[in-house]
Amino acid sequence: MKLEKFAGNPILRPNPNNAWEERCVLNPAVVYDDAAEKFIMLYRAAGNDKRHQITFGIAESEDGVHFERTANAPVFAGRRDEPDGGCAEDPRLVRMGKTYFLTYAARAYAPGQYWLEPWVEGVSRPPMYLEKADVYGTELPQFARENTTVSYLAATNDFKHYKKLGRLTDPTVDDRDVLLFPETVQGNYVLVSRPKFKDAEVKMPSIWISFGKDLLVYGKPQFLMTGEQWWEEQRIGAGTPPVKTERGWFMLYHGVDAKGVYRVGAVLLDLLDPRKVLARTKDFLMEPDREYELSGLYGGCVFPTGAVVKGSTLYVYYGCADQYIGLATADFSKLLSYLSEECAL
Repeated sequence: MKLEKFAGNPILRPNPNNAWEERCVLNPAVVYDDAAEKFIMLYRAAGNDKRHQITFGIAESEDGVHFERTANAPVFAGRRDEPDGGCAEDPRLVRMGKTYFLTYAARAYAPGQYWLEPWVEGVSRPPMYLEKADVYGTELPQFARENTTVSYLAATNDFKHYKKLGRLTDPTVDDRDVLLFPETVQGNYVLVSRPKFKDAEVKMPSIWISFGKDLLVYGKPQFLMTGEQWWEEQRIGAGTPPVKTERGWFMLYHGVDAKGVYRVGAVLLDLLDPRKVLARTKDFLMEPDREYELSGLYGGCVFPTGAVVKGSTLYVYYGCADQYIGLATADFSKLLSYLSEECAL
């Protein structure tokens, strides 16, 4: 089974009229607001500046397909004097009660134009890299000295005003692809992430799960799943926030093969104990095979970050080659049947 890509992709492209989003738009968080009867998208955006300052823009849609920007300036960003001042990347959204909670990856200093050579683990080092952070000396926290990716939490009720709540992950570990479950499980908040642990048993960056009584405080991460197939040979990471179904928690994830190509898989987790993987795709559901996915700042990448179920349709929103935003869909009931019946573990 495969996700069906929208024929009119990309559904959002860089905007040459706005300097802050003229280079790329990608990796969106998308929710459906029942009260407003519309899809709301927060998307990662950046311009052509050497710092490659990354912020979030906003767009809305009535049908989940045709989105229009509703602001000419970023709606969410980090100031240079804040811990997340370098960039705000890869948003994910869940709703709990009347509040939308936003998880995002960030760095203390801007990443620079990471698609340029020379690069180390995807991060380039142009002259403005780290913004002369070394002048503060070795007493700086590790995440600031090394510009480590740390994940944070924010909240909003109207997508106009945001409250930054603080750090979610260990600042000594590069950790991103952080998702929250949209409700507590057995009285605990649940967080999924992809920390770059050095673990004797887990040989690659993989997906881990944590539990906590407070939205900002979680216990020690527990191993959830790692790469198993050829298209997951290099690493895997969580993609879209979990969707609760009768068959289990449904979640999309990404896998990266030996050549660095990103593909998309799906998993079902147990409703009462999401540490248990009930089903998992052996074959990918989507791969980069269109021009807008093969050519960009990172060619060969489809990166799912938003999923909405409306009616019988699963809408999947994903970054394309780190430069555009695409849409793919599926009959959700058929996809769940495929997962639980043909991919059960």
